[in-house]
Amino acid sequence: MRIILRLIGYGWRQKWHLAGAYAAMAGATLAGVVVPRLTGGAIDAALQDATRTSLLTYAAVIILASAVRGAFGYPQSFLAQSVSLRAAFDLRNDYFRKLQTLSFGFYDKQQTGNLMSRATADVDAVRNFMGESLISIVSIIIMISSVSGIMLTTNVRLGLVTLATVPIVIWLALNMRTKLHTLYRQVQAETGQMTAVLQENLSGMKVVKTFGAADYEEAKFAKKVEKLAELRYRAGAFGAFRMSQMAFIFTALTGITLWVGGNEVVAGRLTPGELTTFILYIGVVIAPIRRIARMIDGFTRATAAGQRLFEVLDAESPVKEKHGAKVLPRARGHVRYEGVSLSYTDDSVPAVRNIEFEAQPGQMVAILGGPGSGKSSVVHLLPRFYEVTAGRITIDDTDIRDVTLKSLRQNVGIVMQDVFLFAGSIRHNIAYGRDEVTAEEVEWAARVAQIHDHIEKLPRGYDTSVGERGLTLSGGQRQRLAIARTLLLDPPILILDDSTSSVDMGTEFQIQQALAEVTKDRTTIVIAHRLSTVRRASLILVLERGEVVERGSHEELIAKDGFYKKIYDLQFRPQEDLTSDAIMAKAAQAENS
Repeated sequence: MRIILRLIGYGWRQKWHLAGAYAAMAGATLAGVVVPRLTGGAIDAALQDATRTSLLTYAAVIILASAVRGAFGYPQSFLAQSVSLRAAFDLRNDYFRKLQTLSFGFYDKQQTGNLMSRATADVDAVRNFMGESLISIVSIIIMISSVSGIMLTTNVRLGLVTLATVPIVIWLALNMRTKLHTLYRQVQAETGQMTAVLQENLSGMKVVKTFGAADYEEAKFAKKVEKLAELRYRAGAFGAFRMSQMAFIFTALTGITLWVGGNEVVAGRLTPGELTTFILYIGVVIAPIRRIARMIDGFTRATAAGQRLFEVLDAESPVKEKHGAKVLPRARGHVRYEGVSLSYTDDSVPAVRNIEFEAQPGQMVAILGGPGSGKSSVVHLLPRFYEVTAGRITIDDTDIRDVTLKSLRQNVGIVMQDVFLFAGSIRHNIAYGRDEVTAEEVEWAARVAQIHDHIEKLPRGYDTSVGERGLTLSGGQRQRLAIARTLLLDPPILILDDSTSSVDMGTEFQIQQALAEVTKDRTTIVIAHRLSTVRRASLILVLERGEVVERGSHEELIAKDGFYKKIYDLQFRPQEDLTSDAIMAKAAQAENS
C-alpha cells in the first residue's frame, strides 16, 4: 500500500484533471444506475394498463439517462488518460534524473537492459494502473453502494440474497491479488533480464559473428523468453481460473434471484417490474465486480513495477553533495592526495591504500602499474566518481567534498581508456557538454588532438555521423576525438586514463607534442603503459596492489633499478640485445616484482 500511495502521489500532481475525471465518472455511474430502475417501473406501468404517454415518458427518460452516461463517459476517459500519461511522464523523468545523480558504484552492480526495462515496461504498468484502476475503484464503490441501497429498500430478503455473493467475489479477487503479486514481480524482473540479454547481444554483435556464437546467443535468449512466457502463462492461467469462478457465481446468482424473486412476486411482496430491476442490477453489479479482478491485476502489476522503480529512486549514492556545498571557481590546479584509501564495498579489500602525492599547477603526474593495481581507481576519485573511504583530496586547498559536483567536474576533464561516443555528428561529439561553441573552437580542439586532417577528408567533414558508439571510426580516431572533446571544455586539471593506448607510436608522438603546449598551464594526471608518455612527468607513481611502491622522477626511478627500471629496459633497450627468451624472462621478472 505504501508503494501504491507513492504512485498515486504522481497522479495527484494533476489534481484538477483527477478531480474532473472522478466527477465525470460519478455522473456516468449514477446515470447508469438509474436505467434498470426506470426499466422496472416501465414494465410495472405496462402491466397496469399504463397510457402510451406514460410509457413514452419512461422511454424518453431512459434514453436521456443513457445520453447523460455517454456524455460523462468521454471526459472521464479523456481526463483519466491525461492523468495517467502525465503521471508516467513525471515518473519517467524522475527516474532518468535520478540515474544522472548516481555514482559509478551503482552502475558497477547494474545491468543496462534491466535499467532500461524499468524505464519502459515498469512505467507503462504504472500508467495503465493510473488510467484504469485508480479511477475504477471509486466507480465500483459508487456503483455497489447505490445498487445495494436500491435493492435493500425495494425488498430486503431478495436484496440480501442477491448481495450475499459480493463479499465472496471480492475475497476471490483479493486472494488472486496475493498470488499474482509474486508472479508479476517475477515477470517484471525476468523482463529486465531478457532486455539485458538483448541489449548485450546487440552491443556485442561483432563479437558474436566473429566467434560464430549465434546459436549460443539464440539459446541464451530463448531460455529467457521461455522463462518469461512460463511466468506469464501461470499468471494468465490463474487469472482465467478465478474469472471462470466468478462467472459461475454470477450465473448461479441469476437463477437463485429468479427463484426467490418469483416466490416474492407470487406472495405479493414484489412486483414483476421490481424483479426485472433486480435481474438487471445483477448485470450492472457484475461489470464493476469483474473489473475488480482487472483492477487487482493492474494494482498488482503497478505494485511490482513501483517496487522496482523505487529501488532506483530511493537508491542512496555514496557520492553525495553536501548541503550548502559551494561552487568551485576555475581552479589554479593544485591537487593533493592525503592518505587516500578506497573500498568499493564495506567488506571488500581496499582497491587503493594510503595514496599520498601533490601536483602543483602546470605539473604532470604519471601513474603506472600492472592490471588491477588501482591506477584508474586513484584518478576516478578526483572528480568524485567514487567516494574516498579514508583521507581526503583537495584542489587549491579546498576539500573536493565541500564543493558542488557540477563545479568540480567542470574543473576536472578526463579522457577515459574506454571511449564512448554518442550517435550523431563528429561536431556534436566534440562539442558535447558545451552550450555554445563556435566552429573555430571545435576545429582547434580537433587539430590539437591530431584528428582534424582525417575529418577534413570525410565527405561531410565535421557533419559526418559517427554511428552508434562511434563504430564508423577506428579505435585511435575515437580516442583522439575524445581528447578533442575534453580539451574543448578547457579544464584546469586534465586526466588522461591510458588515452593513447589505441593509437600507433607515430600518432602518439604527434598527440604528445600537441598536448605539451596545451598541458603546460594545466595540472595533468596521466595513466599510461608506454613510458614514452610519462618520461617528462614531474612525478611518477608506481602502483602495486593499490599501494605506491615507487615514486620519483624518471631519472630517479631509473637510478633505483626497481620495477620502473625493468619496464624501461623492456621498452627501450635495443631489440638486438635481447633474445626472445631474454625478453620473456625480463617480463616474468618484472611481473613478479
